[in-house]
Formats: sequence, structure tokens, C-alpha cells
Amino acid sequence: MHSVSQQQAAEANPVSRKERTRFWRDARFRQMECLTASFITHEFAPHSHDTFSIGAIETGCQLASIRGTREHTGPGALYLINPGEVHDGQPGAPDGYRYRMIYPETQVLTDIIEDVTGRSFNGTPHFGRQLLTDPDLASAFIRAHDRIESGEPADLAGEESMYCVLATMFARHGSEIIRAPDHREPLAMRRVRDYICAHFDEDIGLEALARVAGLSRAHMIRAFRREYFITPHAFQTDMRIRHARHLLRLGATPSDTAAACGFADQAHMTRQFKARTGLTPAVFRAA
Repeated sequence: MHSVSQQQAAEANPVSRKERTRFWRDARFRQMECLTASFITHEFAPHSHDTFSIGAIETGCQLASIRGTREHTGPGALYLINPGEVHDGQPGAPDGYRYRMIYPETQVLTDIIEDVTGRSFNGTPHFGRQLLTDPDLASAFIRAHDRIESGEPADLAGEESMYCVLATMFARHGSEIIRAPDHREPLAMRRVRDYICAHFDEDIGLEALARVAGLSRAHMIRAFRREYFITPHAFQTDMRIRHARHLLRLGATPSDTAAACGFADQAHMTRQFKARTGLTPAVFRAA
């Protein structure tokens, strides 16, 4: 397990010196990404992940939006966000908040579920609620997270603790779904989404997306936001950042990654990357 600590500071603003992040990957859980962070002013832009986003507030308060619902979350709250679900977050109080997050791949949860049940799990792990209150489980998660952060890579106690917490989370709040085409999504918006996914690294105009949808530009923007809680441009940027994370994990340089993902330059990618992850590409890559 390798870790990188980053103090995000601005000399002109003493408050921002309190903002800190620690990011690492844990080999015991398929190189699961882990984050401990304290944010006073940082606001996450709407974004999503290829992985689950699971976490808890340790101190303070965060204001978060997901599925069109905006809620204040504090100690005792859990985040159980499924892959691909758009969400954001910002401090919900003047003193900000400190929280702990993990980003396990779907296979991590599947492995745990199969170990616990002793049978094959043929569906996809899924959480029905994304923001909920479960003080006991939130406290257990924070303790487990602290153990894998402060312990050695081969520390059995930390691994066992996080394993049991994830198993309990799914048993208490999870469900199984069988992947199938989502017929609730309007076909036109699926076409737009799929087009952006296929051309995320290119310059895409509203006129092109409107033609894909068979709607006017204004109608297409409204319909897309209604369906995915994000604008087409923000969705494209999010796809670029998700691909950038993949390339950086493979060791690509930030400059090469920016070019490959369609950003105008490295500085532009860095701003967008930090707005969605709380980290710079260099810190993310070095972990």
C-alpha cells in the first residue's frame, strides 16, 4: 500500500491551510482507492465514478446532491453511491468537514458477498439509498478506514475490519440487480449519452447532440439534465476525468493524459480534475 499526503494551502487565505487530503490505494482490496480529507472551502463539481463511492463524515457537515436531492450530512451519515451516479459536495458549515471515503470496484463487493454467502453472485451489487443515517455502521466504517490508513499493508486487523464493514453494509442496505436495458430512460437521451461516451475526447457541439436526439438544442439540454441531473457538457467533462483517472493509474503523465482526454491543456485538466476528486493529477498518479 502506497500513500501520498497533500496539504492544500493558499498563502493569502489562512483558513485554506486546514484543508488536507491523504490518498492511497490498498492492494488487499484490488488496489481500492482510499481518501481521508478535510475541506473548508473546496466544492466538488458534479461528477461520477466507475467504482462505488462509500464513506462517512467524521466531523463537521457536508451539503451533497444526488438524484436531484440535496441534503446536509454529518457524523452518523453514510454515503453509499453506486457506480455512474452523479453527485457533488460542498462544506455545509463554516468550519467545513472531515470525511473518509473508499472507492471499491464492483468486483470487490461481489467477492465479499460470495465469501459471506458461500454461493455465486450472478447479479450486480447495488445500494437503493445513497445518503442515509446509520450511526453504528458509520462509526464502524470510520474505525476500519483509520486502521487501513494507519496500519501496515499486511495488517490483518485492518483488512478484517474493513471486510466485515463492507459485508455488513451490503447485508443491511444493499440489494442485487440483474443488469438489463433501462427502458425508463427516454431513448433520445440514451442516444445522446452514448454519443458523448463514444466521442468524449472530441469537440462536440450542441447542434450535433440535438441531431442525435432529434430535438431542438434547448429541449435536448433540458431533457438530458432531467434524466441524468447534469448538463451534456458537464457529463462530457466527467467522462474525460474518469478516463484521465484510468490513464494516470496506468502511469501516463498529466500532460499526455490531458491531450488524450481532449483537454485544451494540462492546466485545464488539473482544474477540472481537482474540482471532481479533491486531488491534483500529480498526487493521484503518485499514489
